[in-house]
Amino acid sequence: MSRIAKYPVELPKGVEATISAGQIVVKGPLGTLTQELSGDVHVRQEDNQLTFTVANDSRHAKAMSGTLRSLVNNMVTGVSQGFERRLNLVGVGFRAQVQGDALKLQLGFSHDIVHKLPAGVKAECPSQTEIVLKGANKQVVGEAAAKIRAYRKPEPYKGKGVRYADERVILKETKKK
Repeated sequence: MSRIAKYPVELPKGVEATISAGQIVVKGPLGTLTQELSGDVHVRQEDNQLTFTVANDSRHAKAMSGTLRSLVNNMVTGVSQGFERRLNLVGVGFRAQVQGDALKLQLGFSHDIVHKLPAGVKAECPSQTEIVLKGANKQVVGEAAAKIRAYRKPEPYKGKGVRYADERVILKETKKK
């Protein structure tokens, strides 16, 4: 069994989990998330804890027990606290603003980029060069941030582009004569 799967997932107040045939549903103050269950892992709910055990001794089942435990733990964290990803725009004239469920980006192209946000993700712009993405599903928030970053990745000479707030860009030295 996976080392991660040995630890139970605690359900905080206001979060409830329902285990039905083939899926687990986690409900909380920030939304509802579902995860498909494989037949390799058994999930049991005891009081306010979810425990994960391996159904058979195959290598795949042992690996899936840890994976499923991490996914369910992220679901519980998402519906209780939520996830956020911060992006910074570095460059002259680079700015962002929220327009309903879309994000309008000016990234030095001849046109503005209007990025439609997926369902369950909300964006805020505390300043023109900062973007904060929030949501309950960690995977969807991370994927939305990666797509926005892909419009203009940080380049290595001046550092211009869209970068994560905690990302360090190592600048290269320019060509010498």
